[in-house]
Amino acid sequence: MISRDPTEDEGFWRPLRRLQEAMDDEIARIYAERGVTVRPRHTMPLIKLGRRGPMTIRELAAAVEVTHSAMSQTVAVLRRDGLVTTRQGSDARTKVVELTEAARELLPFLEAEWLATEEAVAELDAELPHSLARAVRDMEEALRTRSFRDRVAERLARIEAER
Repeated sequence: MISRDPTEDEGFWRPLRRLQEAMDDEIARIYAERGVTVRPRHTMPLIKLGRRGPMTIRELAAAVEVTHSAMSQTVAVLRRDGLVTTRQGSDARTKVVELTEAARELLPFLEAEWLATEEAVAELDAELPHSLARAVRDMEEALRTRSFRDRVAERLARIEAER
């Protein structure tokens, strides 16, 4: 039995998650200052729909790289907020998502904010003594050599054997 609560440790990911949340909160402040009620996490699906046109929930989920379930929840919020409409797709199981005029009016701001955010992140990354972007690429390369699953499974077996 582990004598302490392992979730109490700071760990590697919690600070990164808090940093990203803090940065998202700052973007949300910009939205609020402009009277834009869109949540920053909904910007990508709206831009994708604006650029590619109507898509099924599955297509939109793939374009944004989230699960179908997560996109279904996002679409429900966007519908409630009057930013998208849905209609039945080619069969009864699919829904096609389309921007409303209100969302189309927001697109220039959303795209400009996206570009400004990318530039600000690149500037911030350039100020760091060690590039976070480079570190992520290095981690991806290391995981191609040996998967994260294998790394965790090896340690899990050792920890379980020690009990």
